[in-house]
Formats: sequence, C-alpha cells, structure tokens
Amino acid sequence: MIECRAVGSLGANCYLVSCPETKKAAIIDPGANSAGLKKWIAEEGVQVEYILLTHGHFDHIGAVDDLREHYQAKVGIHKEDAIMLTSGAHNLSRMLGKSYEFKPADFFLEEGQVLQVGNLRLTVIATPGHSLGGVCFLTAEGLISGDTLFDGSVGRADFPGGSMEELINSIMKKLLILPDDTMVYPGHGPETTIGREKRANPFLQ
Repeated sequence: MIECRAVGSLGANCYLVSCPETKKAAIIDPGANSAGLKKWIAEEGVQVEYILLTHGHFDHIGAVDDLREHYQAKVGIHKEDAIMLTSGAHNLSRMLGKSYEFKPADFFLEEGQVLQVGNLRLTVIATPGHSLGGVCFLTAEGLISGDTLFDGSVGRADFPGGSMEELINSIMKKLLILPDDTMVYPGHGPETTIGREKRANPFLQ
C-alpha cells in the first residue's frame, strides 16, 4: 500500500499510498520530478485522488501543481502551512535563489481527520515543531512522518515557525504512543519503527 521514491536535490521521500482493491491512491509530498512521478504512477496503474502534504517546505511541494492539473486531484495541507504553497519566502525556496509559488490548497488538513482512499483510511496527526502546520499520516501499514521523525533523528526546528520543544512534545505525546511495531516512513532517509526510535533515538531519551 505504501511505496516510496526519493526526489529532488535534497532526496525528499515521496510516497504513493494506494488501495489494491479499488486502485484509488494518494500521493504524499511530491517534492520534485513530476515527469518521473507520473511515470511511476502510470506503471502502478492507480488513480490519484489526493495530493497530501506533511508540511510546506519547498523540497516536499515542488511537483504539486503539475500533478494536481494532470490528475485533477485535491491538494491538502494544514492551514498553518498553507501560505507556504503560495510564497517562496515562506517555503524557503527563495533562500536558494528560486521562488516556488503554487496555487492555494483545495482543503485543509486537521487533527483527527480521516481521509478515505478507496478502502484505505489515512488519519491526520498534527505534529507541529518542524513547521507550524506539520502533520503525519497514520495508515494500517504504518506512519508517514514527514520531517517530524526520522531514523535516529528528528526534524530541524531552526526554520521560521519551528520549535524544538514543540517538536519533541509532538513526537512524545502523539507518535511514541503508537505500538512499537508501527512502521515509520519519514520525509528523508530509511524507514524505521516506533519501538526502535523509543529505544535508540538520541533526541528522545
């Protein structure tokens, strides 16, 4: 149900979450390489209904508009990160001498919201700290954690809107309460489990 491709110069993980029975799908954090992502999606033979964003930094949103137009899919982001879609200053792309600016989101993600993708359910968990509107998505197969929680690390909190205290609080109170065998699919790098991060993540000890 969950497949991954690393995209862009920062190797952001883009996830395709699809229902095998209905072939409905959501694409999460399409950061770059829209042509490659469209080829991948075509090979999987699925129909993208949603484009979901764990947060609004440029390396996670770069292919949003191209994919939205191609699939006529609805784009969702937390309201606290919504300005990042339309402002290169807020999504940090302007720091690189570019300015990624996209159309506004079609809807806002909220804590506890459940999105239905075919027969799959994606539950939104608000995890501010890396950004004001950071979220994770919990599925039956695991947690897509964006830049909140990584294998052996946590997200940066030194960007505008970031707070290390809030980030750790989000992880401790909302993520580490999940079963130890819950798979974690982060925004960069390899997958891990909740149990492993409880035991070995130096930021969480």
